[in-house]
Amino acid sequence: MLGPRGVTRARRLRPLRLWPRRPWGDGSIMASMQKRLQKELLALQNDPPPGMTLNEKSVQNSITQWIVDMEGAPGTLYEGEKFQLLFKFSSRYPFDSPQVMFTGENIPVHPHVYSNGHICLSILTEDWSPALSVQSVCLSIISMLSSCKEKRRPPDNSFYVRTCNKNPKKTKWWYHATLVCGSQSARPWLERKEHSVPFKGYSIFSKP
Repeated sequence: MLGPRGVTRARRLRPLRLWPRRPWGDGSIMASMQKRLQKELLALQNDPPPGMTLNEKSVQNSITQWIVDMEGAPGTLYEGEKFQLLFKFSSRYPFDSPQVMFTGENIPVHPHVYSNGHICLSILTEDWSPALSVQSVCLSIISMLSSCKEKRRPPDNSFYVRTCNKNPKKTKWWYHATLVCGSQSARPWLERKEHSVPFKGYSIFSKP
């Protein structure tokens, strides 16, 4: 376009508008998550499951990461032992399951628990439902430990701990008639061993 005295003017371009500027419902999802977590936080403080206590220091700076202190139930293999559970929540909670694992110096020795704290529990992945809660998870873990008859690690614990993702939710789970815990690389060996395991449950194999 020509301006005064034939000088060419540069055309002023309007900045591109990205639509939508943020995903629809993003704000409402975040608000829903915070409201739900605040409600569950109060419930855990006022009416915690037996042997469990919210570590209040863990929620001082962020509501999306909690630590729950746990003590082994009386009359079980873990009586008197103290553990810590780490909960991490995404912005899509409760539609997305929390990341849950044991943390700290004392990790329970259990066929469903790896020495890095990862837990083999179906409600943390495939069987998760928005109707479940932190208290539901805590009660399931209490039950899992309380029903244990023998303290031992999953068969491929050493390999899994060296090769797995830091996020236990990245593990792929397969379910079988008997209990075997193992990684994808150990799957053929574990499936051969499956019939020799003397109790029922499920098996896990991590994503390659």
